[in-house]
Amino acid sequence: MAPIVSIRNLGKTYDGGQEALRDVSLDIEDGEILALLGPNGAGKTTLISVICGIVSPTSGTVTVGGHDVIDDYRKSRELIGLVPQEVALEPFEKVFRTVSFSRGLFGKPADPAFIEKTLKMLSLWDKKDAAVNQLSGGMRRRVLIAKALSHEPRVLFLDEPTAGVDVELRKSMWEIVRDLKRNGVTIILTTHYIEEAEAIADRIGVISQGALLLAEDKDSLMGRLGRKEMHIELQAPLEAVPSELAAYELERSKNGLSLTYCYDTQADRTGITALLNDLSAAGIRIRDVHTHQSSLEEIFVDLVKETS
Repeated sequence: MAPIVSIRNLGKTYDGGQEALRDVSLDIEDGEILALLGPNGAGKTTLISVICGIVSPTSGTVTVGGHDVIDDYRKSRELIGLVPQEVALEPFEKVFRTVSFSRGLFGKPADPAFIEKTLKMLSLWDKKDAAVNQLSGGMRRRVLIAKALSHEPRVLFLDEPTAGVDVELRKSMWEIVRDLKRNGVTIILTTHYIEEAEAIADRIGVISQGALLLAEDKDSLMGRLGRKEMHIELQAPLEAVPSELAAYELERSKNGLSLTYCYDTQADRTGITALLNDLSAAGIRIRDVHTHQSSLEEIFVDLVKETS
């Protein structure tokens, strides 16, 4: 099946020579959640803006649902919903009318039943007659999502959807995103919260200095790049790692009371059993053992460091 969004050799250079995107190619599959990670100025918002037809590319092509975003702008834009970072809403307008108006902008006929369904999904139905300026910051973000969904798009872009909201509301928003996926919406989100991508994304894309470093299944990425460490606490301090244990490349703590062993969880053999046997043979007595898996945040930081 053809991807819902197809990006080929996309480049964008602004007046003055700033290269915001460099030869980006990416396919986004129908029904997936893709999280785009990258530091400030990496090109995330520029990429979304090009796909949505807000910014014109310098080179390359983008299609949405098979429609070119330049040559067939109206058809491609009808398939897209965009939730921007900034909360820009008419403060005195009622919630129901605000969302209904957005539907009309896309030439869709009035459909109160669909608007009701959307507001209920976003827990906004009891606020349908409230003015926007009477809502909390989190509810206003939900109104933005409702507006973006009002014309029944197949693709939804969320640009920093939980910026500035508290932890409880952020997790509530994650559940909304999962519900949208269950309803068949393809979701692309940019975020500074690594835990957000780790919690809800199917695939992770990493952008740095305008280049797409990778786009990979989240679990596969963490399995491929994530290190696992075994921390071994000792009963007595060790002055130095014995030469017969050199092959394990153990890292000794400053006080000599612990050793760290790094291993590949994907390998046929981790070497743990042999290490523990060799430690015992060397007369090193163990107090405790625990392991640590690299988080997505650690992987992301390492990737960006390599390109800076």
